[in-house]
Amino acid sequence: MQCFVYKSLRKADTYVYLREADRFDVLPAAIAEALGNLGFVIEIELSPQRKLARENVDVVIGNLDRQGYHLQWPPPAESGQAS
Repeated sequence: MQCFVYKSLRKADTYVYLREADRFDVLPAAIAEALGNLGFVIEIELSPQRKLARENVDVVIGNLDRQGYHLQWPPPAESGQAS
């Protein structure tokens, strides 16, 4: 499955995977507004055998099939406090 990845220019480390290039209309209005402008990052071919750095490829493919997009949120912040 071909996939187009964009980064939010407003929210650091937040990415949107789209099934079709520049099809931002598939994003719910509240999400699109929160993300702000999006910048193109890469076009990739997704398959169950492909590993993604921070996402489960099966979940991404499922979201693209069902809703046309997948959101990748920033990783949880580490507390930085020792126990």
